Amino acid sequence: MVKQLATEVVVIGGGIMGASTALFLRKRGIQVVVVERDLCGSRSSGVNFGGVRRQGRSLAMLPLSQRSHQHWGRLTELIGTEAEYERSGHFKIARSQADMESLVRYAEKTRDCGLDLQLLDGAELHKRFPVGGAKVVGGSFCPDDGQANPRLLSPAFATAAARAGAQVFEHSPVLDVAHNGQRFVVRTPEMEIRANVVVNAAGAWAGQFAEQCGEPVPMRIRPPAMGVTEPLPFFLHWSLGVEGGSIYCRQVRRGNVVFGGGPGLVLDDTRARNRHTTVWAQLPQLVELLPQLKNAQLIRTWSGNEGALPDHEPIISASSRLAGLYHAFGFAGGGFQLGPGVGDVMAELIAQGRSSTPIDAFRIDRFTDLACST
Repeated sequence: MVKQLATEVVVIGGGIMGASTALFLRKRGIQVVVVERDLCGSRSSGVNFGGVRRQGRSLAMLPLSQRSHQHWGRLTELIGTEAEYERSGHFKIARSQADMESLVRYAEKTRDCGLDLQLLDGAELHKRFPVGGAKVVGGSFCPDDGQANPRLLSPAFATAAARAGAQVFEHSPVLDVAHNGQRFVVRTPEMEIRANVVVNAAGAWAGQFAEQCGEPVPMRIRPPAMGVTEPLPFFLHWSLGVEGGSIYCRQVRRGNVVFGGGPGLVLDDTRARNRHTTVWAQLPQLVELLPQLKNAQLIRTWSGNEGALPDHEPIISASSRLAGLYHAFGFAGGGFQLGPGVGDVMAELIAQGRSSTPIDAFRIDRFTDLACST
């Protein structure tokens, strides 16, 4: 027998975006049900790199990233755990003069955004940080950026939302979303949920729900190629990226070096894996940057399905077609740091009809209007 539920809000997706939205809705006293097709935080929210950075984000994204940064500073109060979060700093390396000039331009554009970026030339970089290779000509350091364990943190948001009174249902894939003229009806194999509001936070699968609701968007699946080494003596105190995005890495306190860069392989709409060719391309770059990895053993690789949009910006907005429908998806692998801020903004948007943080650049109708005109 199908269970009947009624609530104010249904959130589709129990990753960090959906679970954070549910948590902040409960903090506003709003009833909410979360439905997740697998385990909360088990998809892209749990298999990502774990970087918690603001450096490198677009000017449009930085206000939201800064809002999220404030929540990261009170994780224990917010969700009951720190999930290995630390403000270790994030360093972006330039391997050419053109890359260094790009970092300088970014620092100038974001001077008033609160990042406190520190630009270093090659000599100063080698003096302060254990990177190798003559190709490194300089870099940019953001001291308050950091890292965390996504496998611990993303599910913790769902747990915190449940403690706050949200109803969270795992292993509950959504079969259909409809509107009966008065309320939304969300169907899963075991439930029929009626709600005034639906939040589409279904990650790589959110485009399917958007299209079902009359708002198709050109989202594609972009699986990252990730790996981790055996535990090594600790040497890398901050997370590391390369201008141009070809490689990134961080070392956890137990000594393992987590790294990524390049594309994985989509197997189907629920699975992805690493490409062997990508791994072989990553390893020489890692050793060139960090000679400490020369004899390290690789112990695991993985990937996951992440959704990306053509302009590399997410969708965070109310529907342009259907009152009561909201979207938060398309973060292209960069949503981990944004999660708490997105949840806070979505709850504010639902409760008050507006966001105090500018999000107009992330409206869904930037794509749906285009689709209607072609």
